[in-house]
Amino acid sequence: MCRHLAYLGPPVTLASLVLDPDHSLYEQSWAPADMRGGGSVNADGFGLGWYPEGDAAVSGGPVRYRRNVPIWTDENLPGLAGSIRSGAVVAALRNGTVNMPYGQAAVAPFMLGDWLFSHNGRIPGWPGSTLKLAERLPVSDLLELEAPVDSALLWALITDRLSEGVPPADAVAAVVQEVEAAAPGSRLNVLLTDGEQLIATTWSHSLHVRRTTDAVTVASEPFGPGTWTEVPDHSLLVATATTVHITPMEGRE
Repeated sequence: MCRHLAYLGPPVTLASLVLDPDHSLYEQSWAPADMRGGGSVNADGFGLGWYPEGDAAVSGGPVRYRRNVPIWTDENLPGLAGSIRSGAVVAALRNGTVNMPYGQAAVAPFMLGDWLFSHNGRIPGWPGSTLKLAERLPVSDLLELEAPVDSALLWALITDRLSEGVPPADAVAAVVQEVEAAAPGSRLNVLLTDGEQLIATTWSHSLHVRRTTDAVTVASEPFGPGTWTEVPDHSLLVATATTVHITPMEGRE
C-alpha cells in the first residue's frame, strides 16, 4: 500500500513535514511500519501538493510536484522542499499495485481546481469490479482520467459528486461505501482538501491524527514529535486547522 499525509495550519516548509522528522514520509518510502501485507517499500513514485502563500497565491489553486521515481533518488527535492512554505499540504508515496500501470500520472496527489486528493489502498478486481460505478460517469470524465488506475477512477467518482454540489464529506463517504459494496475488501483511505478543510477516511488501513492549538496533521504513520491518535477503522475525519471531528462511516446515509 501507499503512504500519505495532509497538513493544515500555520505555514511550514515542505521539508519539515516530508523530509526532516523522525520516521518521516521520506523514511517510510523504504522502511514503512504498517503496510498490512501490501508490499514492503513505497518506491513507485511520490508527490507533493501545496497551496502557495503570499504573492505566489495570486494565481489561485494548489501547486503539484510529482515524480515516478523513489523519493530518495530525487536530488532536487531537499532544496525544493526546504524553500517552499505552505499552510496546507498533501504528500504521498506510491507502492504500485500489480497489473496496474506505473508512471507519473498514476502518482498522488490528484488535482482538480482547488482540490487535492490522495488514495492509500486498492480496489480488488479493478477494473471489472467497478464497471457499474464507472458507467455512471460522463464519457468525457473517463476519457480524461489521468491514469488507468483505481485511484484515478475513485477520484473521478468523488469529483462527479462534488460537481453536483454534494458536500465534500458526504461525497467522499458515499463513494467509499459504494466502492466497498461493489468490490468488498477494498482499502479506501483517502485524503481530500481544498486548503481550508480536510476530509479523510480510514477503511481497512491505518491513519493517525496529531493536533495542536493551530494545526492538524493526519498521516498513515506517526512521524516526528507530538502526540498522535489512531483514527478508528471505517471512520470519516473532517477537520480545519483548529477543529477535528471523527464519526463512524458504517451506517452513514
